[in-house]
Amino acid sequence: MQVDHHDLHQEFPDMGEAINGLKNANAHFAAMFARYNRLTGKVENLEENDMPVADFTLEDMKKQRVKLKDEIYLLLLAFRAGQLHK
Repeated sequence: MQVDHHDLHQEFPDMGEAINGLKNANAHFAAMFARYNRLTGKVENLEENDMPVADFTLEDMKKQRVKLKDEIYLLLLAFRAGQLHK
């Protein structure tokens, strides 16, 4: 099965510097980044290995990932605007 990868650097290619800066210096962002990566890894593992899982469970995980990605994006925008510091 072809699986789309959702690495944050691919999702936000113009935000690489902000991602790296916040990941290394802002504990809240780093925790969200780690949580996003764990959730993405679980989803991709289930999809790649065609693991048996209820559709609603997989969809719920994807919805959680989208919500988390939206929150991360807002932090990245705030950082770029100088409203969030490392």
